[in-house]
Amino acid sequence: MIDALGIVSFGNDAIRVEGLMDYRPISAISFLGRYRMIDFVISNMTNSGIENIKVFVKKQPRSLIEQLGTGRHYNINSKRGGLQILYGETDDMTSGIYNHDVSAYKANKEFIEDAKQEYVIIAPGYMVYSINFEEVLKAHKESHADVTVVYKSIDTANENFFGCTTLELDDAKRITGTAVNMGRYKNRNVSLDTYVMTRKLFLDLVDEASRISSLYMFRDILRDCVEPLNVVGYAYKGYCACINSLPAYYNASMELIDHKVAKDLFKPGWPIYTRTNDSVPAYYGEDAKVTNCLIANGCRIEGELENCVLGRGVTVKKGCKIKNAVILPETYIGEDTTIEYAVVDKKVVVKSVKEIKGTETAPAYIKRRDRI
Repeated sequence: MIDALGIVSFGNDAIRVEGLMDYRPISAISFLGRYRMIDFVISNMTNSGIENIKVFVKKQPRSLIEQLGTGRHYNINSKRGGLQILYGETDDMTSGIYNHDVSAYKANKEFIEDAKQEYVIIAPGYMVYSINFEEVLKAHKESHADVTVVYKSIDTANENFFGCTTLELDDAKRITGTAVNMGRYKNRNVSLDTYVMTRKLFLDLVDEASRISSLYMFRDILRDCVEPLNVVGYAYKGYCACINSLPAYYNASMELIDHKVAKDLFKPGWPIYTRTNDSVPAYYGEDAKVTNCLIANGCRIEGELENCVLGRGVTVKKGCKIKNAVILPETYIGEDTTIEYAVVDKKVVVKSVKEIKGTETAPAYIKRRDRI
């Protein structure tokens, strides 16, 4: 157990996963068939020894509440810690632009003040990576920094991490400036929106952000504090995906089908916990043909699949040809259907329409519970 309070943030208004976020917060979106997005950040925290975790949700909390439950499946010791879901409880929080992370922190300030941990570790529910926060906290203490920001140096900033904060660092890893990634340059140091600081400083920054502007988000106040505070970068070198759009969600799903890529995320001795579902194994019919796919339990496969991710309980009937697609749980794909480059949401029934095709850069999206 480490002396840090874990805070799972919901990010900023640049995060918009088209379609999928119409029904649930980004942290509750199904990922790789059997996980939810939030499983990765909470598993990082509990594996690192963080046992007191506050999860903030912007709106539509039902599916997230169902996924988190008591938190026992995340290996949280309820006698020493706990998992708590928090969201804005004031009238302003329900109206558009006022519903942001600082407003949520402010509305729930008492729960953070009551925590006994000296430090806070803040991480978002839309970044997929595996990191030991105990090592980050140790580096933070050794550097005598006021704030430590976890970042990743990438050479694909013109294709990925759009809208994320980029960092300028000097030779001592001190952050000297920030910007927003607009995709103009390839090589950038991209913030993973993951921060370490004392709990007191965190609360002071929340108060200062509220004083400056009712529309200030946490990344805004951190930008302003680069000069007066000692803000230091911590380089993360493993796999990371930022799920801040539908193409980003689709691309991350496709690349993690590759075992060589996935092994950099799913590491020995570093389990990714999730809520389990007791169901039968996947069934493959005599005519089924499956190539390079991730198939969750409870599926019934009678058609052809290639480069696909299927959630629990998906049915694929005879004659189907599905390629380069993400199919969320409990979806039914009728006979002789062709699907390519698509994200099909939960509990969809495809019977009448026999062809659904998007493109690699603009995958088609079929909304939740739709019948087509």
